[in-house]
Order: sequence, then structure tokens, then C-alpha cells
Amino acid sequence: MKKKESDKMSILQAIILGVVQGLTELLPISSSAHLYLIPWVFEWTNLPSFVEAFEAFDVALHAGTLLAIVLFFFKDWIKLIVGGVNRVFKKEKTFEGKMFWYLVLATIPGGAIGFLLDHFLEGVLTTPIIIGTALIVMGILLYIVDKKAKSDTEFEDMTLKQTFLIGLSQALAFIPGVSRSGITMTMGRTLGIKRESVAKYSFLLSTPIVAGATLYKFKDFVINIPFFIGIFTSFIVGIFVIKFLMEYLKKGSFKGFAIYRVIVGIFIIALWVIRL
Repeated sequence: MKKKESDKMSILQAIILGVVQGLTELLPISSSAHLYLIPWVFEWTNLPSFVEAFEAFDVALHAGTLLAIVLFFFKDWIKLIVGGVNRVFKKEKTFEGKMFWYLVLATIPGGAIGFLLDHFLEGVLTTPIIIGTALIVMGILLYIVDKKAKSDTEFEDMTLKQTFLIGLSQALAFIPGVSRSGITMTMGRTLGIKRESVAKYSFLLSTPIVAGATLYKFKDFVINIPFFIGIFTSFIVGIFVIKFLMEYLKKGSFKGFAIYRVIVGIFIIALWVIRL
């Protein structure tokens, strides 16, 4: 009987974390911060088996949103890959071919630096005070940059310098609370790229990084029902979130996300102080 209750609870937690991942990975509000904080806020002290390997489950949830990104931008990826291959072997100079290699070059430094920093600082930066502070600081930075930045560069007009700097910036995403999409979109806005364009590039840029992390952590995955439910939930929610954000940013700004980050950050720090 206890085992069944535990199983039900683990499925519920998987659904909650899957929804949280699907919502927060693709919005500039930090999925890692939310995935660390949800169990802490609700004091899930007796977590089920899948959370014993929480970091691996975190990556698995990211794989769910990765599938959402690949499906949503499937035609774009086909064009990018074909263009990239043709640029090398057929010397065809197309936008897709250029952008494919821009993405490759932008992925290498950000991915390598982020991997090294995450490896040496693993577990050090996951305290509520650090996460809360990162949420607030990046929220303020996102608001200021988005408000003052120009919007004169379309996705098709992005340069090697712009794409490379955005890729490099994602190295800071190893800090929970910074947010991969948050830091890349902030950097993109700093460089004058339109909101919708930088969001699309940010999603495409995250694909190889998350795919690499998934393969790297695959041996640590705990394969069970909550595992699949978590991935499926984050995938379904992720599809809707991508569609929402791409439509919203045609006219909207990042102001609401920035305010949300600051409010959550203040709440987390206040709760941390109360629990001392």
C-alpha cells in the first residue's frame, strides 16, 4: 500500500516538474531555478526515486522541451542542415547554410565553458539565496536592456559577431536563476536584434547544447513511469509555450518576464531568511 502511495506521489511530482520545465525552459525565467526551488519551497523531504538522481531527471525534462523545439522548428532545421552541407560540398552560398555554421561556431565556446564551470562548481550555486539573487539581477538587466535596446536586426540579417556573442553568453546559464534563454535573449537585445528574431535564434542555439547534455547524462537516467511522464509533460507544455512566445514577441516586450523574475527572487530570499 505504501509503495502504491509513493508511486502516485512520484507521478504527481513528475507532472508538476514537467509542467514547470515546459513553461520555464522556453521563457527567460530559468527552468533550472524553478526545478531546484519547487521541491525546496514545498519541502519535498521524502522524494521518490527519480529525484534521487535529480540532476539527471532535470536533463531528461530538458530533453522533453528539446523535442518540442525540434518539432516546432523542424522545417527550419532541415533547411539549415541541408544548407550547411551544401555550403561545404557544393559551395552554395545561402542564408540557411551561413546560419547553420554560425550556430555551430556559437555552440562550441558557450558549451565548452559552461560544461567546465558546471563541472567544477557543481552543487555550489544551487542554494536558494544564490538562485534568488540571480533571478533578481537578471530580471533587472533584462528589463533595462530590452527597454533601451534598438530593434533593427532581423533573424536573416544576424552577423557572425552577433551570433557568436550570443552563443558565448550562454556559458553563464550554468548558474541556476540566470536562464539560458534569458541570457541569450538579453545579449541579443543588447546587440539590437528584434525580440522575435532573438527568441528564434535562442531556441535553435539551445538544441545542440541540450542534446549534448542529454547524451552525457543518459547513463544516469532512472527509467520509470515518472521519467516518461515528466518528459511527455514538458514536451506538450513546451510546444504551446514556443507558439505563445513567438506570437507574443511580435508586439510584446520582456517586461512581464523581468517583473516576474524579481518578484520570485524576492519571495525566495525572504523564505530563505525565514527558514534560517
